[in-house]
Amino acid sequence: MNENPETKSEKNFWQDTVECWHRLPNKFFFFGLLLAWLALFQFWGNAILGYVHTPSLFSWLSNAYNNPNSDDSHGDLIPLIVIFIFWWKRNELLALPLKMWWPGFLIFIAALALHIFGFLIQQPYFSIVALFAGIWGLMGMAWGRDWLRRSMFPFCLFIFSIPLGQRGQVITFPLQQLVSFLTEKCAHILGIDVIRHGTQLFDPSGTYGYEVAAACSGIKSLAVIFLIAVTYGFISLRSKWLRLLLMILAPPFAILGNLLRMLLIIVAASMGGQSAGNYVHEGCPIHLPFNLPLIGNEIAVVNLLPYVPAILGCLLIGRWLEKREAKKSAA
Repeated sequence: MNENPETKSEKNFWQDTVECWHRLPNKFFFFGLLLAWLALFQFWGNAILGYVHTPSLFSWLSNAYNNPNSDDSHGDLIPLIVIFIFWWKRNELLALPLKMWWPGFLIFIAALALHIFGFLIQQPYFSIVALFAGIWGLMGMAWGRDWLRRSMFPFCLFIFSIPLGQRGQVITFPLQQLVSFLTEKCAHILGIDVIRHGTQLFDPSGTYGYEVAAACSGIKSLAVIFLIAVTYGFISLRSKWLRLLLMILAPPFAILGNLLRMLLIIVAASMGGQSAGNYVHEGCPIHLPFNLPLIGNEIAVVNLLPYVPAILGCLLIGRWLEKREAKKSAA
C-alpha cells in the first residue's frame, strides 16, 4: 500500500523540524533566559499607567496595534514573520559553528540598561527596542557571533513593530498630498473635472467632495508592501543591491495601488453622485452567508485593491531579479 504523498510530506516536515531542534545547542540555556526576559517586560515593561493601565509592555503594544484608529495593525504579524524567516533559514543557521559567546552578554546588558532608562522616563518606545535587542544579545550568548551576524536582518524587521501613532504624520501627510495630487491629474486625463484644494477633491458643481485623510494616504498598504518586499528579498535574493532595489520599488507600488482606489471613488462619484462614491469609499462591501477567520461575514472588495497591484508588482519584479541573479551565478 502506497503512502499518501501529503502524509509523507507532512511527516518529513515534522521530522526535519524535530531534527533541527535536536541539533540546536544550548537551547535550554537560551529559552530559560528568554522566558525570564519576557517576564520582565510582562510585569515591569510599561511605566505609563494612563490610557492603558497595565504594567505589561505586550498589553500596551496590543492596544497600540488593535486600536480602531491605528495604522500599526501590521505589528501583530512581525513576530510571526521573523519566526518564519528563522525557520526558513534553519539549515543555513545550524551549519554555522554554534557555541557560547560571552560578548553577547554585553549586548544584553546594554538592552537592559536601555529598558531601565525608558522605564524611568516613561518612554515605552525605548523599551520596545530594548526588548528585541535583548533577545538578539541572548542569541549571541547561546550561539555565537556568526549567528548574530546572520540573524541581524530578521531582527531589523522588528522596526515595523514600533507603533508610530501621531508620529506617523511625518509620513502620512506627504502621502496624502501626493495621492491627492496624482488623483487630480489622472482624473483630468480621464476627462473628469476635479478641483483639488490641499488634500480635498471635489466637483466644481458641488456634486461630491472627498478628502484624502490620513487613513486614505496608503500608510497601511505602504507598511505591508514594504514588509513583503523586504522579506521576499531576504529569502530569495543573495545580492544586497538587488534586495535594496526591491525595497526601493515597494513604495511606488503601494502608492500606485492607493491611487487606483481613489480613482475608482472619483469615477463612481462622477457617474452616480456622492452616494455612489461613498459606496466605493466603503469598499463595496459584500455580505457572505458565513464567517471567515479574521474577516467575518463582510468583505470590502475595493479596500483590497491597493494591495493587489503592489503585491503582484513586488512578486513579479522579485521573481525577475531572482532569475537574473541565478543566470548570472550560473554564468
